[in-house]
Amino acid sequence: MIVDYHMHLAPDDESIAEGAAMTLDHIRDYVAAAIVRGVEEIAFTEHVYRFAVAADLLEHPWWQRNATGDLDAYRSALVATADTGLPVLAGIELDWLRDRVEPLRVIAAAGWDVVLGSVHWLGALAVDHPDYPVWDLYPVDEVWRLYTDEVCAAAMSGIYDVMAHPDLAKVFGGRPSRALAPSLDAQIADAFSAAGVCAEISTAGLRKPCAELYPAPALLDRLSIAGVPITLASDAHTPDDVGRDFDRALQAAHTAGYRWLQRFRGREREAVTLG
Repeated sequence: MIVDYHMHLAPDDESIAEGAAMTLDHIRDYVAAAIVRGVEEIAFTEHVYRFAVAADLLEHPWWQRNATGDLDAYRSALVATADTGLPVLAGIELDWLRDRVEPLRVIAAAGWDVVLGSVHWLGALAVDHPDYPVWDLYPVDEVWRLYTDEVCAAAMSGIYDVMAHPDLAKVFGGRPSRALAPSLDAQIADAFSAAGVCAEISTAGLRKPCAELYPAPALLDRLSIAGVPITLASDAHTPDDVGRDFDRALQAAHTAGYRWLQRFRGREREAVTLG
């Protein structure tokens, strides 16, 4: 089986509060694209920062400008689509914010099929936003230490089902030193294993300056050895990117020793044969 458990209804610079983003026709476009690429089930996992309910989670002007959508309307649109028989799951990408754990738990418990955890922000600075770069404040290795600590804390929080793009911090090309990288990989793999979360293999990195899958081969090997289960992800923001480059993701998964992936319903997971 092949699934794509990470996608969004619009590009990052567009609002989902207005327009056609949450219409059945638009969602069907993603399903049609998935079918063409052999993807049998998809999960929409919209960024939590796009919803008004999340406005108070982070006191940052960029975050608050984007927090305009209706979370209940989003979930209802996906549930209604699934009720028509289309293979669509209702999920959310819930940014880890260390000092907002209880509000995050409330949102995570709001009736999803799958909840993704991701680390984009280290305080008021981001690892993947060029306008608010944490890279200007700390040396590369220190950014990676801080980022990895947050990824592991998120995994261990019990909030998430799947950890998205676990080495996202490489997005602009900044890598940890050779001396540091193995210990960070081991830290992530051990935390994911202890927490019982999945890791996604995401093709989104192939479309970024890092030009590499998330996670990198060395980290994926560590995750496999630690027994961490996987899902597959495109991080599509348009139908054209659904299932994109999944041949690369499947090859990486098999090379790392994976023969199963996880599918979800109501946050309960089931192992299925990896396509």
